[in-house]
Amino acid sequence: MEKLFVYFLIVNIVAFAVAGYDKYLAVHNKFRIPEKTLFTIAFCGGSVGLGLAMMVFRHKISKTSFIVKFAIIVIAQLALLFGFDTFQA
Repeated sequence: MEKLFVYFLIVNIVAFAVAGYDKYLAVHNKFRIPEKTLFTIAFCGGSVGLGLAMMVFRHKISKTSFIVKFAIIVIAQLALLFGFDTFQA
């Protein structure tokens, strides 16, 4: 269980850092990190870090298509979490 916690901690730190770096690139009109990369990191467990970065850096919060896709990932993860919890009980 401790390894799982460390994994999620690391992937969320990475998600936060990558989103922050993408915001930096956006502000400086440089080549951006693809949304597919951000979604992949979120899908691999970094949705909390990406969501926090979106709020802290005010990044991608006005792009509806990004918000919808991110919400779908979060809802899928919550469904898996609750489904797994129900299965374990």
